[in-house]
Amino acid sequence: MLRTNLSILARGFSSSSVASQMVKAPVQVFGLEGRYATALYSAASKLKQLDQVEKELVTWQQTLKNDSKLRDIVVSPIINRKVLSTALKDTCEKLRLSAATSNLLQVLADNGRMKKLDTVINHFKTIMAAHRGDVVCEVTTAKPLDDSQRKQLEGALKVKLYSILIIILLKNKYFHRLS
Repeated sequence: MLRTNLSILARGFSSSSVASQMVKAPVQVFGLEGRYATALYSAASKLKQLDQVEKELVTWQQTLKNDSKLRDIVVSPIINRKVLSTALKDTCEKLRLSAATSNLLQVLADNGRMKKLDTVINHFKTIMAAHRGDVVCEVTTAKPLDDSQRKQLEGALKVKLYSILIIILLKNKYFHRLS
């Protein structure tokens, strides 16, 4: 009985120490991919490399989308996890990627979860958008907006979102940064 209580108490001490060392993300993301993204945010924040990590991950994501051969190799279940992890480590060193990005790629490879990389990156981008104060407003239209309609829409969004510093139009998505 005493042994059981001591092991529960020791377990509580060990987990509380780890939780107190994590940097809390500005927005909570869920699932396994969300946990990876939150851990990456915490690590990059401690290393003061948030913007660099985000830029590297976006580049990596675009590369995987554009290069089908690389994507097939990275997500292939046939390739040994350790071999893939070592190859990613060497690639990260050659590309001079940050320690946080390199570590994420190696951990995903070691755990056989490279298929989840795209979702992890998307969750990390969500966390970074919240970190910067961006508000995502998706506008879907039946036909493309002309300049006058776009200005009218931006004016309406400015009224609703108070002061907007940046408006970037990407396809049908408007990204707004609040001051």
